[in-house]
Amino acid sequence: MSSIQYKFKYDEYGNTREIIVYSSGAGVSSLNFVNKGTAFTTAERVDFGLEASLPPGVRDMDEQIDNARRIVDGKADDMERYIFIRALYDRNVALAHALIRSDFERFMGLVYMPTITEAVKKYSSLYRQINGLHFYPGNIDKAEDILRRYLNRDVRMAVVTDNQTIPGMGDQGAGGMASSFGKIMLYTQGAGIAPWHCLPISLDVGTDNERLLADNQYLGWRNHRLEGEAYLSFIGRFSRAFRNVFPDAICQWENFATANAFNIRDAFTDEIISFNDNIQSTGAVALAAIISALRLKQESFAEQKFLVYGDNAGAVGICEQLLFMLEEEGFSRAEALRSIILVDKNGLVTTENVSGYFLKSFAKDPRQRAELEISGEESLPELVSKIGVTVYAATSPGEGSLDQALVKALLVVNKTPVILPFYPTVDWQKCCVKSIHDWSDGRALIANGGPGYRCDRSSSGWCVSQANNILICSGVAQGVLASGAREVLPGFFTVAAKTLSRLVGHNDLQSGQLLPPVSDIERISNKIAVAVAMKAVVEGCSRPCVFSSFQHENNESRLRELIERMRWKPGYLPLVAM
Repeated sequence: MSSIQYKFKYDEYGNTREIIVYSSGAGVSSLNFVNKGTAFTTAERVDFGLEASLPPGVRDMDEQIDNARRIVDGKADDMERYIFIRALYDRNVALAHALIRSDFERFMGLVYMPTITEAVKKYSSLYRQINGLHFYPGNIDKAEDILRRYLNRDVRMAVVTDNQTIPGMGDQGAGGMASSFGKIMLYTQGAGIAPWHCLPISLDVGTDNERLLADNQYLGWRNHRLEGEAYLSFIGRFSRAFRNVFPDAICQWENFATANAFNIRDAFTDEIISFNDNIQSTGAVALAAIISALRLKQESFAEQKFLVYGDNAGAVGICEQLLFMLEEEGFSRAEALRSIILVDKNGLVTTENVSGYFLKSFAKDPRQRAELEISGEESLPELVSKIGVTVYAATSPGEGSLDQALVKALLVVNKTPVILPFYPTVDWQKCCVKSIHDWSDGRALIANGGPGYRCDRSSSGWCVSQANNILICSGVAQGVLASGAREVLPGFFTVAAKTLSRLVGHNDLQSGQLLPPVSDIERISNKIAVAVAMKAVVEGCSRPCVFSSFQHENNESRLRELIERMRWKPGYLPLVAM
């Protein structure tokens, strides 16, 4: 990783033009950013001292991709496929990303959710090679010096986790790094941020998972989690170090417990360029699906009542984005809040029973029960009927949170209700999507966080869109980097949601598709990036892009050019021997 081994050269747009290589022989083939494997040309084999180290045949990248796909197809299960792709990344970054890009929708499910859940559980036993940073109480005081080791990589994007709330699994200790690494790979695919500009980071503050603490093979810091002031001090030390070393890079917070997620997002928004994906991207992708559904139904936001079930980051994120959207539609804050009903396992969230400060903005004053004509003791179906709910989102499973009685109640209020099962595991999502479709006789408009589906409704089928956060966060990150914005504004996510919805064509919308397919991630990300960058211009927070000599001058055409041209695409770069 030393600059003595290689050095990147960039073009005027900040895209990598070539790699200067100071090593030779095995030193070259061991550098995964440099290695081409059997694609090294005859001349390169001579220049870099690789003669006789490789078979005489030369394969181009397309041939290598075909070969890699055959190997993947021959594996026994998805976990074996994941292990192969990760090992390929450790050897040859460009080829690994080219393989993923060849069928993004399929391979996304192998390098991230749902396969990543097993990789998280088995992180210690699967660990093979350094890919990211692990900060813990024993080295956090050296964080700034450690981060400086990566200055030669011109870091632009970091995915940072404290490992506490892995979707569907909770506290997985150091294993959360596998999730951060998978997410960072998606940023490369979606936003076109080159792998060497990306950095997954684990803030290992311990684990309360007793199984891990008792496991002799566990590689994390073997202590119970830091709490209170000790925890906040740890996060603060990391944030200051990150700001000092990479002041222009984005820090995306990932998989923090709900209270910590809001505390950290709000505390450091002015210190580092950061956002929380679980809160803000979840809210925006849900909003995009709702905008599309209302366009299909030819209804306005003023005609809707929104019920959100959950007390986690995603639930509040959805409420936040609905609030921003309603205010943009001309609602006063009080009017907007009356249209948004938040419910958790204990029923209607009120100021009397609110379980966390982050829920308070959407907790109802008990006196509002009379206005809503409810007692507060109603079941979910009864709430739907009394309030007249037209849009329902659930972010955590719970008794009655999505059952036949609820769906039937929604159908009575509106013949085509919008239902968003954003559950933490794919198995829950699959079960719910099929059930919702059947219970509603195919009338419900559905988007969910797992893979997309096609349900029987007619000869052409009825689409259920995949509401994956990558549809939002990659474009937001790309737009922030290009525009030079010094903070990630809430409005960036609202404009991203509107843009994402507009990318659903008329025919797709008529078939029930509320979001564009993730396979179109590059086009989606570029469009959202331009919209976000222009929002930064309008809000007065854009600055010259520090990663390129080409400057956008707050001009939409130049921003579009910069966004398209600074995108890295998987391929072998010219190598210059030194």
